[in-house]
Amino acid sequence: IEKYFVIEQDDKIIGAGGINFSSDMKIGKISWDFIQVDYHGKGLGKQLLDHRIQLLKSINTLEQITVRTSQFAYKFYEKQGFKLLEIKKDFWANEIDLYFMKLE
Repeated sequence: IEKYFVIEQDDKIIGAGGINFSSDMKIGKISWDFIQVDYHGKGLGKQLLDHRIQLLKSINTLEQITVRTSQFAYKFYEKQGFKLLEIKKDFWANEIDLYFMKLE
């Protein structure tokens, strides 16, 4: 991971997420996202994602932004403008599928 961002509240880490890149710097990849369950629905995940998308869009070589997630989080990314391109069954673990998405 080239860059990683952390959300802290009251000296506790409550969320984080990173970005990394393809070797040619044409693809920016959203990666390693989490928001603690007690903080879901408060807009923190969206703020964290928006921050990284704006950072990625400022890189002039970038042509595409992607995310690899699971069936548990893909709806969040879909609401943020990502489109589902591919599903691979049991990719991460038994009954945890890969959902590969691209920002439109």
